[in-house]
Amino acid sequence: MFGLSGKVALVTGASRGIGQAVAARLAEQGATVVLAARGDHAGTAAADIVASGGRAEAVGIDVTDTAALEQIPPAIIERHGRLDILISNAGITRDQLLLRMKRDDWDAVIATNLTASFVLAQAAIRPMIKQRAGRIIAVSSVVGQMGNAGQTNYAASKAGLIGFAKALAREVASRNVTVNVIAPGMIDTDMTRALGEKAHTAWTEQIPLGRLGSVDDVAAAACFLASDEAAYITGHVLAVNGGMYM
Repeated sequence: MFGLSGKVALVTGASRGIGQAVAARLAEQGATVVLAARGDHAGTAAADIVASGGRAEAVGIDVTDTAALEQIPPAIIERHGRLDILISNAGITRDQLLLRMKRDDWDAVIATNLTASFVLAQAAIRPMIKQRAGRIIAVSSVVGQMGNAGQTNYAASKAGLIGFAKALAREVASRNVTVNVIAPGMIDTDMTRALGEKAHTAWTEQIPLGRLGSVDDVAAAACFLASDEAAYITGHVLAVNGGMYM
């Protein structure tokens, strides 16, 4: 399934949840994976991959630190000779009704969820163009497609990723670099579990498949879009939402 032997991948927000699952799946398929997260939080996830026979390393980064973030792709290329796959997954929420939302909460979400993807893509595009191959995948959200009360900042950031990816896809397609988006729906993670059972039940009732998604559902989609089998797919939004938004 979607062999990635010889490929080098960078995954942000990789210490837990979707990011950790994506990194593990890429490694299972043969990729060397660099897991990026705050502090040393990705270290355990990288160690688990290595213990399972995969190739992985961790890097500590606050994705809102632009100067540090833009140095990661060059550092990967210096160590491994190439960068084939960039998966921008790092994201936060700071939920509040717009009338009560603080400007700091708006800025924090946009900086983490959207601006960091711009910084990383800009740093990765030049070497990908030079090697005439690359996969850039942004992890958006169903909220960026349908909206959700109390999440104007989050919805704006995730919708922004979709527009960003579609425009960038047009810029780099002639160099055999694809740019796509995964838009997960309600996925069973620590973040969604914190919402409580009542919220889980309410969300599940809106999902035609009758269940929350798993991180493995998203990881499988990422692995496909990163593979040679997806070479003719670019500028696409792949919904992994159980039919919640069609």
